[in-house]
Amino acid sequence: MSTVAAHKQLDDADKPLFAPLDVPLERRAQTAAVAFWMALLPICLAIFLLAASSSWTLPLALAYVVFLLLDPAPEMGARRLPWVRRLPVWRGMAGYFPVSLVKTADLDPSKNYVFGYHPHGIISLGAWINFATEATKFSELFHGIDIRLLTLPTNFNIPVWRELILSLGIASSSRRSCDNVVTKGPGHSIMLVVGGAAEALYAFPHTNDLVIKKRYGFVNVALRSGASLVPVFSFGENDIWDQVPNPKGSTLRKVQSMFQRVATFSPPLFHGRGIFQYAMGIMPYRRPIVSVVGNPIDCPKIPNPTREETAKYHKLYLEELQRVYDTYKDVYAADRIKDLTFIEA
Repeated sequence: MSTVAAHKQLDDADKPLFAPLDVPLERRAQTAAVAFWMALLPICLAIFLLAASSSWTLPLALAYVVFLLLDPAPEMGARRLPWVRRLPVWRGMAGYFPVSLVKTADLDPSKNYVFGYHPHGIISLGAWINFATEATKFSELFHGIDIRLLTLPTNFNIPVWRELILSLGIASSSRRSCDNVVTKGPGHSIMLVVGGAAEALYAFPHTNDLVIKKRYGFVNVALRSGASLVPVFSFGENDIWDQVPNPKGSTLRKVQSMFQRVATFSPPLFHGRGIFQYAMGIMPYRRPIVSVVGNPIDCPKIPNPTREETAKYHKLYLEELQRVYDTYKDVYAADRIKDLTFIEA
């Protein structure tokens, strides 16, 4: 039996197979919030397909497709609506695990920041809750920091879904988008999930492998704009789902890697619990996620940074990320089976 499997067996040892009938209403509401979030993308697609299948609404659907193709919002910092970020459903999601945000240093609102989020996990749920919503009160903790969580440009090709993520302030992770946001003015900042799709394939409970050794793009964004780099480590992000083992060289990993090259995102085979039973399902486990925001690393403004300059600030970033992990690992990752490791994809 693998160490990860043994940990899972211990996690589930005292857990009943089915959810008891006397579950408090608050916990039921939290479960409903997460289930709703997981159903949102297919719901959005269904809305569009229904509109496109009716002769009454087909012209509107076609006009919307034209708008989708021409809309510059994903590259210009999204269309953030504060009331959407404050919807009760996000607080329900945060309470389910629970998710929390830890501030370790003040950030000057007159500066710009490039936040790096680690690890990617299966879906980066901690990044969504902490930085795309106000469920954990980001704006109160970091007053004056106008943050944009970034995601793959392909997400903005999905009808209706794109409007939701744009309203949360989620923008494209393209170079143009990054540069546009961090040069808008004081406080405008971005959050990049640095490990990306490749790192999702390493997201196993109680482990901490980060695909970052050759990830220099986010450092270049900071140097071109003179923004400060801020590492964020989310303890527990890898723990909320199990993943089918996919060691390098296995048939599964080869298929996943091939899919990633074609589609730009990876398809980890994950599973968790169900809504009414704990044995199997795609709902995440109720395990805490704690996002710790590290100290800022000031960067000079260098329009065309050299490899040496990029490598210098990449090294400083990794050192601060390691410091954050080492400082809090015994508090938030006491059950870890593998410490932080920087790897190549």
